Amino acid sequence: MGTGLSHFRGFVAESFRDEGRVEGRVEGRGEDILRILAVRGVPVPDEARQRITACKDLAVLDVWFERAVTATTVDAVLAGS
Repeated sequence: MGTGLSHFRGFVAESFRDEGRVEGRVEGRGEDILRILAVRGVPVPDEARQRITACKDLAVLDVWFERAVTATTVDAVLAGS
């Protein structure tokens, strides 16, 4: 007879998958910001690069991403955050 834990195991596995997806989106969003700035020729000092890659807040990264599309400096991207 089973232990009845299959539902729990499925829930735990799903939670880890969701965390992995968010983590992947966060990492990808930081890379996207740096790529946009590089393509546009906006210099990114090491300190700013580290700040972008260390950020784990997807909402903040989304704001920076939108700013990176038109900003002429990395300071304009990171301003107020």
